[in-house]
Amino acid sequence: MRANKVQHLLQDNDIKFWGNDIWPGNSPDLNVAECIGSIIKDEVETKMLSETEYNRYHEDTLKMHVENVLTSMEEDTELLETLLCSYPSRLRAVKNTNGRHRILIVFIKQ
Repeated sequence: MRANKVQHLLQDNDIKFWGNDIWPGNSPDLNVAECIGSIIKDEVETKMLSETEYNRYHEDTLKMHVENVLTSMEEDTELLETLLCSYPSRLRAVKNTNGRHRILIVFIKQ
């Protein structure tokens, strides 16, 4: 709502600025940090689920897995390169959906 008011204020004062049709939305498809954060979360969750039920709820176990995942990601330069290089295609996908999130539909053959 506030963004629309700002856009109208800019237009009313004849200020040339990106409009809503050009300005990208707050899309996780465009945010590399969100992608990396999601990858970290998924990997840590997988490791935590592999723990015995007793160890699964210990803070030290969580810290250990987070440190291990981050350490392995530091050495994985391909991940960041892939995410950065995929930006143009992700931007096109968001543009093609008029700023909406992409919805993946999976058909399962029965």
